[in-house]
Amino acid sequence: MTVLYIIYKTIHILGVTALLGAGLRAAFFMWRANRTGDVSAIAAAARKSVRAHWLFTMPAAIIQPLSGILLLSETGYGFDDAWVKLSLALYALALASWLPAIWLQARIRDMALSAIGNGHALPPLCRRHMRIWFGLGWLALLSVIAIVTLMVQRPAL
Repeated sequence: MTVLYIIYKTIHILGVTALLGAGLRAAFFMWRANRTGDVSAIAAAARKSVRAHWLFTMPAAIIQPLSGILLLSETGYGFDDAWVKLSLALYALALASWLPAIWLQARIRDMALSAIGNGHALPPLCRRHMRIWFGLGWLALLSVIAIVTLMVQRPAL
């Protein structure tokens, strides 16, 4: 075990911690705010969650594949290993879920802020966006959990 391996692995673990932590935090607070029906609470939760995704999730999403490649170079595993291929496919699925979810979250934030400014209720589209956002969030979360399982187990598929 080299010093570089320990550094790369630490970065990789911190990255997945940030991905899961920010994602679960956003899901919890957005879900709670949505259940209240309070437009101000929804706007605040969405605003903070979008900010947290840009500050924590986005950098972690960039660092994860880079630190993973560095780990592969240190361990002798390669892109031809089945668990690595499956991990990369799941990562692509997580990103394909997460990116539109962030867009939806920003739209929810904007609709809630507009409703507050105009003194109106949230439009029905906001509820629809919330349901889609929630579904995409589950897909991204389950994908990341599956990736972590593959990384820990490294099964010979």
